[in-house]
Amino acid sequence: MIKMCEIIYEDVEPNEEYEKTIKKVLEECYKTENLTNSKLIITITLTTPEKIRQINNEYRQIDKATDVLSFPMFEKTELDEKIKKQEFLHEDVLGDIIISVQKVEEQAKEYGHSFERELSYMVVHGFYHLMGYDHIEEKDKIIMRPKEENVLSKLGITREKE
Repeated sequence: MIKMCEIIYEDVEPNEEYEKTIKKVLEECYKTENLTNSKLIITITLTTPEKIRQINNEYRQIDKATDVLSFPMFEKTELDEKIKKQEFLHEDVLGDIIISVQKVEEQAKEYGHSFERELSYMVVHGFYHLMGYDHIEEKDKIIMRPKEENVLSKLGITREKE
């Protein structure tokens, strides 16, 4: 299988289960978006609330810890055109996703589902941001959310307690 991601641990202990979940979810994202023949790579950094707050402040001028940040390498129209022309036959970076492991744990408890489900959602959510989707405006949210839920449902991951 083609390398789809690089996982970096920053002030977080490496965890094989996290890696299995991330790779399984990304594999389904790539299948769903017909990217399995591409050589697009995503860097996923698992870190602390302090570190994600620092990054959020530095790049978005928001001095607040968040659950996930995404930094796409392409604008949506450029990415769509490259995918259509199958220009990703050579290794290229789709973007970076940064996830706060502690926030994932907190939100899993808050929403009443497993850590795996919450981590899976963060990965799918970040992936679709890298693909150029957003959710700030309602018109965009109604496009992005069904895509996220579609991937999760293909994996049998639901919002209900697991």
